[in-house]
Amino acid sequence: MQAMIEHASYMAHGYCLLWQPWLVTLWAGSDLLIFFSYLAIPVALVVFLRRRPDLQHRSLVFLFAAFILLCGLTHILSVVTLWYPIYPFVGVVKLATGLVSAATAITLFRLIPALTAIPSPQHLQEAIGQLQTEALEHTETMNALEKIRGELEIRVRRRTDELEAANELLSVMASEALHRSRNLLGVVVSLARKTADNARDIPSFLEVFTGRIDALATATSAMKPSGQNEYVALQTIVERQLQPVLETYKDRVTINGPEFLLNMVAAQQIALAVHELATNAIKYGALSGASGSIDISWARVEGEEPSLEFHWLEEGGTPVASGSEDKGGFGTQLLTRAVPVLLGGTATRDFTRTGLKYFLTVAVAKITP
Repeated sequence: MQAMIEHASYMAHGYCLLWQPWLVTLWAGSDLLIFFSYLAIPVALVVFLRRRPDLQHRSLVFLFAAFILLCGLTHILSVVTLWYPIYPFVGVVKLATGLVSAATAITLFRLIPALTAIPSPQHLQEAIGQLQTEALEHTETMNALEKIRGELEIRVRRRTDELEAANELLSVMASEALHRSRNLLGVVVSLARKTADNARDIPSFLEVFTGRIDALATATSAMKPSGQNEYVALQTIVERQLQPVLETYKDRVTINGPEFLLNMVAAQQIALAVHELATNAIKYGALSGASGSIDISWARVEGEEPSLEFHWLEEGGTPVASGSEDKGGFGTQLLTRAVPVLLGGTATRDFTRTGLKYFLTVAVAKITP
């Protein structure tokens, strides 16, 4: 310790350089440059560690920083020894540098397996590329699944709409069946009264009345023609549906129209409309009195989309306001909504001073076989 303190007995390093200015400057300048460089490197390592708190093996970085800093101290002390022979202090710093260097080397060799296990930039790029490929495949899979889900939703929505339409049709048909049965009773009563007015005795009344009831049953079945044909003539539908009316009211009902074939759906719906119109005419309209008449006609109208126009015109009879059915009832809905909607057409039903007018317009493509 005394030798370290009393360093004046040693010779400064500058004497070894013969105090040559250029040599002293070269020696001191080189050591100063190395010292500042070694001082900057540990500072950079510490800043790097602070910005990367997730970095593993931080102790190795600290050892490198300490080792480099101590190496820098040995060089700055070499500059001092050019004028001041503090060799004992230089020896202590070199010893500390040696110990830290040895610890750094040992730690480095121990960490070689862990350090070599760290993926290289090339491996990282390959892994990133593989992940990007998998992500793209997953995206394509998700897009395909999304497309399938959209198609399934469309199918479910379509099936739901079909079920709702079927349920609505069943509801309409059920209501129509109940309404139709009531109308049939009204027609039977009207036919009974008209037949009784002209009957001479009870046997003749029963014979005529029974025949007309049978005709009414036959007209009701016109919605489903017999045979294997998938079409039926419009005039056949109208005549079979109005057979009891024609037998009862004879010349008060006229039917005019060209030959026109209907598919089964169109035949059923037009038969429903004719039956409803005939029932209302007997109960409230032109046939409820003694002088009313009905003119039934249809025509094919050519154009960009050919259509069928069906006309039902009533004249005379009891004034409409005195006993007509409620315009918001099922009969009105059947004529103006259910039938045209199911046929994809339009319909109007108007009450005028001369009587009821019903116009039904349907595209030919939707009602022909």
